[in-house]
Amino acid sequence: MKKLFLLTTMLAALHSAAQGDPVRDSLRRLLANRADDTLKALQYYQYGETFETENADSAFFFYKKGKTLSEQFNYTKGKSAYVSYSIVLLNNQGRFKEALKLCTDLLAELGPGGSKQELAAAHINTGSEWQYLSDFEAAAENYLKAFRLAEDIGNKRFQRVASNNLASVFNSLQQYNKGLDYARKSLLIAKELKDDYAVASSTINIATSESFLKKYDQSLALFKEVEQLGIKMEDDIIIMDGWLGMADNLAELNKGSEAERYYRDVIARSKKINAPEYEMYGCMGLSKQLLKVKNYTAAGPVIDEGIKLAQQLETKLELKDLYLRASELNEALGNNDSALQWHKKFTALGDSVLTEKNTAAINLMEIKFETEKKEQQLKLQQATIRHQHTLNYILGGGILTLLLIAGLLYRNYQQKRRLQQQQINKLEQEKLLLATQSILKGQEEERSRMARDLHDGLGGLLSGVKLQLGAMKGNLILSEEHARVFNNALGKLDESISEMRRVAHNMMPEALMKLGLQQALQDYCDGLSEGQSFRINTEFHGLEQRMSPSTEVVVYRIVQELLNNAVKHSGANVILAQVMRQENDLSITVEDNGRGFSKEEVVQGAGLKNIRSRVDYLQGQLDIQSVPGKGTSVHIDCTIDKHG
Repeated sequence: MKKLFLLTTMLAALHSAAQGDPVRDSLRRLLANRADDTLKALQYYQYGETFETENADSAFFFYKKGKTLSEQFNYTKGKSAYVSYSIVLLNNQGRFKEALKLCTDLLAELGPGGSKQELAAAHINTGSEWQYLSDFEAAAENYLKAFRLAEDIGNKRFQRVASNNLASVFNSLQQYNKGLDYARKSLLIAKELKDDYAVASSTINIATSESFLKKYDQSLALFKEVEQLGIKMEDDIIIMDGWLGMADNLAELNKGSEAERYYRDVIARSKKINAPEYEMYGCMGLSKQLLKVKNYTAAGPVIDEGIKLAQQLETKLELKDLYLRASELNEALGNNDSALQWHKKFTALGDSVLTEKNTAAINLMEIKFETEKKEQQLKLQQATIRHQHTLNYILGGGILTLLLIAGLLYRNYQQKRRLQQQQINKLEQEKLLLATQSILKGQEEERSRMARDLHDGLGGLLSGVKLQLGAMKGNLILSEEHARVFNNALGKLDESISEMRRVAHNMMPEALMKLGLQQALQDYCDGLSEGQSFRINTEFHGLEQRMSPSTEVVVYRIVQELLNNAVKHSGANVILAQVMRQENDLSITVEDNGRGFSKEEVVQGAGLKNIRSRVDYLQGQLDIQSVPGKGTSVHIDCTIDKHG
């Protein structure tokens, strides 16, 4: 029973489940009106994905455009995304070795010092390709690495995918109870994330384990749920996963005609969407059912087609199974010579698979045997010498014991020192974060106090002076020249009041407190670009739900500082300000098409230090990308569960 090993990419938040024309039209308009930048690279991937099931060539075409842009801007996240999107198409076409090459090349490029999030995604994808090729040891190794990385960064989505794929590995190794445990852990996280695609994937592995444990009714019900999720998402692959599972369980429940119908549906749909792997598994299930009911005439072509597909896909375990079916068919038809030839192929392939899987274990056993043999010889020599030099051995043993004790004591001392140092470092980090939070809180409180003092105190005083001067003007008899001077003074007083209000508003914008972050940011961008030679394009999504006041103020200050830097230093005529929230994930992007700079030109000024301290407060990651003459892109990712 084949299961789809679902992949999670670094762009899960941007993944579009919709495949309809409105989504495609919207993305096409965005691409047509957008200059080349890193965000456009991501939009190419989204646009290509809308062609995934109906036209793979078109999807590849747009994926490659996204890759080209990512390489142009040296955008690591974009290059990783190219791999994650492309391998889905390659896997659907059975091109597993090409997909594996993309994954291993990306791991080599990221290296040990790469982003933990990107490394986790790359290990998940690499493990999936090894699993498609039936190398479960390599698959499990990559999944476990991904799980550890996902735990380090607290990424629930990657933890779910790694757990789910480990479940499918244990199912393949016939450790069904362990597979069931991992699949249930994966399903809990999937429901927490409210992700239908993840729920379907986890349910598939639970249903598979239940089926292998001979709980066919429970498994059948779960696969029906998978089918319904596939229909809801309009996902052919999920639908076929449900059909295959339902058919396998119906066959075990002796409902052969229903099982045969689902197998034929899988074969028909897989041909329609060019998914040879699923066509092969449909042929395997259908041929088994036809042999069971002794419909040998129909079984022959189905087995032949399955063997052809398995050879094309280079899947040895499935090919071995089909060879056995061919042998059983010929034996039933009385073709004993042909049956023997097919059985020889089955045995040879079984030996090949066994040899490949056990080579490392056999080598290890040989090394262990040789080591034990040498140890026996050494023991005999030592016994002979011991009779001659008993005193020397006792003395040597005593010295060795002392050295061993000293070594253990030293090791214990070093271990304690390391633990103490780790505790010190942790406390220092917590102290630094607390200090940063206190400073930021103090700054905002002082800004708020000064804004109130300016607005309510100085503002009220100046307004009173203006009213008094206005009243005096009506009671004074002034010459024309003195009247002009008096009016000029009133005008300057008006300007002073307006400037004072502008300063007070910037220190603590009233819109932020009353109307929320989105309106405050929009007001600031509109005010900054009014009457200027540049324009500011804004994209704010997911900010309707209010966050804590301290978090909203910090986000507002970050965007404010980034926009001020772009206006002052870039010379740009177009600036993009983007703030997007999805559940607890918040991203901030400010891009411009200005003069840009090289990494050596980055100045660690007060503005950048303020931005970094606020990003640290949100426990986020700051990424600055710039190319001289091509503009600058600043991207910030953070999680707001502890702040929002």
